[in-house]
Amino acid sequence: MCFVAFLSLPLRAASLAEGFTRLPEGAVVLLMPLDIELFSVSAGGILEPQAEWTEKAQANLRQAFLTRSSALKVNFMPLPGEVDEVVESLNRLHGAVGQAIAMHHRGLFELPTKEGRLDWSLGDEAALMRARTGADYALFAFVRDSYASSERVAMMVVGALLGFGLSGGMQVGYASLVDLGSGRVLWFNTLLRQSGDLRELEKARESCDALLEKFPE
Repeated sequence: MCFVAFLSLPLRAASLAEGFTRLPEGAVVLLMPLDIELFSVSAGGILEPQAEWTEKAQANLRQAFLTRSSALKVNFMPLPGEVDEVVESLNRLHGAVGQAIAMHHRGLFELPTKEGRLDWSLGDEAALMRARTGADYALFAFVRDSYASSERVAMMVVGALLGFGLSGGMQVGYASLVDLGSGRVLWFNTLLRQSGDLRELEKARESCDALLEKFPE
């Protein structure tokens, strides 16, 4: 995962596909398995994967999505059955497409041929999830979150005393609403900040709200 890819983005950038304004009242949105990984930041600034934190974050953010309230009574439904190759393939594809949107829809690498339009798709394979679940829409989310270790915090304090700054953790990610009939990405949002903590449920709820800022409901 390349955190640098997000650095040229505005703090949050939300977009709607051309012609799409919002979900219909009572719409059911399939919540795809969340692509999350958590890291600690070592004294030297190296990101070290933390499997136990990642497992907690998966459970907390999933619960936050499934229990949130919606003005239009839009509900997220969990994926029925087991994660199979189709699900994994779509999630990998979303990881790549989402990163491309984050890099090229806005920021320094904007594609002139898109003319500012959110014009991206996961392709025909998305329809397999519609046939399997009956849902018309799906939400994909990708999050990488990091937290300064105690050694890193000590280095940050020393750095501040000596007059130079050292960064701690960072929360970066993106979420996409996809039309399962066409595979078209209808809405996209990014997240880039130095706050949030997916290891705790209530803070995961706040991160859920941040990821879904300006969600079309």
